[in-house]
Amino acid sequence: MKKLALFISILFCSFLTASAQLEYKVITSVESIVPSGLGRSRLISSNVERDYGEFTSERSSDEKENSRNKSKRSDIRIKDFEETKLLNFFNLGGIRFQNIVANDAVISSKLTSMAEDGWELVFVSSAVESDAGKDDGQGIFITRYIFKRNLN
Repeated sequence: MKKLALFISILFCSFLTASAQLEYKVITSVESIVPSGLGRSRLISSNVERDYGEFTSERSSDEKENSRNKSKRSDIRIKDFEETKLLNFFNLGGIRFQNIVANDAVISSKLTSMAEDGWELVFVSSAVESDAGKDDGQGIFITRYIFKRNLN
């Protein structure tokens, strides 16, 4: 009898989990790796929802070329977002470890705040576009933090 009750409990819990509706949120940190500290570094997140379907079209090899996606870039842009200043990785003296630690503290604070609001960090993705040589002078370190939470 105890085994049956346990089985029913597990089955019920898995049904609740399977029917849970989720929402996702992406927070992005962009940290400048431009020499001499000339770049800009930010932690950004949208305050507005977007439906990807409004900007998506489907193509096939049978369709004419004029069936391309005709959505406007200006309709995709978001002007309502949260922007937190971060420090650049470099200053005039070179790499600045204090700036990196300061950014870590600010990002940790944001991640903690998200967790307190019921968000669960599920994935982190990083990329670097670094200096490509003597005349480039460009570069960013970007990290995307992907969160989810139940809507129920």
